Amino acid sequence: MVAVAPGSTPVVGDTRLTSDLILHVNGHEHELSVDNRATLLDVLREDLGLPGTKKGCDHGQCGACTVLLNGRRVNSCLILAAGVRDAEVTTVEGLSVGDGFHPVQEAFVAHDALQCGYCTPGQVCSVVGMLDEVERGWPSILTADVTEESVKLDEAEIRERMSGNLCRCGAYVNIVAAVEEVAGR
Repeated sequence: MVAVAPGSTPVVGDTRLTSDLILHVNGHEHELSVDNRATLLDVLREDLGLPGTKKGCDHGQCGACTVLLNGRRVNSCLILAAGVRDAEVTTVEGLSVGDGFHPVQEAFVAHDALQCGYCTPGQVCSVVGMLDEVERGWPSILTADVTEESVKLDEAEIRERMSGNLCRCGAYVNIVAAVEEVAGR
């Protein structure tokens, strides 16, 4: 059923179930016609062939689908693709520097901060976004003094800020160590 404005009549063959849009993903423009109900996660994986972003719970609870939207971390399973016009989306595939890894990816490898690896792309994107939040001085619920311009990124602060990303394998100790290394650079 197509939603129709009050007082108007639906037209046979109405195409308002799709939207033509340009998505900016990892520095590239993609012209697409997407179903208005399609999530950003599904468009990234199915239409753009970017399998790094994972579908975990599909309810915004696990963080496996975390990407950066204009630099802010978001659960791509909760965002409609048609709603991200004029925004810059960065997936784990877009974090690498040339042929090398992003420093967060390097730290994850160095600290063995992954086991099965399913949550890793979302964890990595979340760390990148979280480090930007810290650099901007954004407090968390654990920040002792919100009037300070800088945030002390200790283990408790890292765990709180990463609490939206779950790891079924339990690699949290190594994830925290990887974040501490990158934050100390």
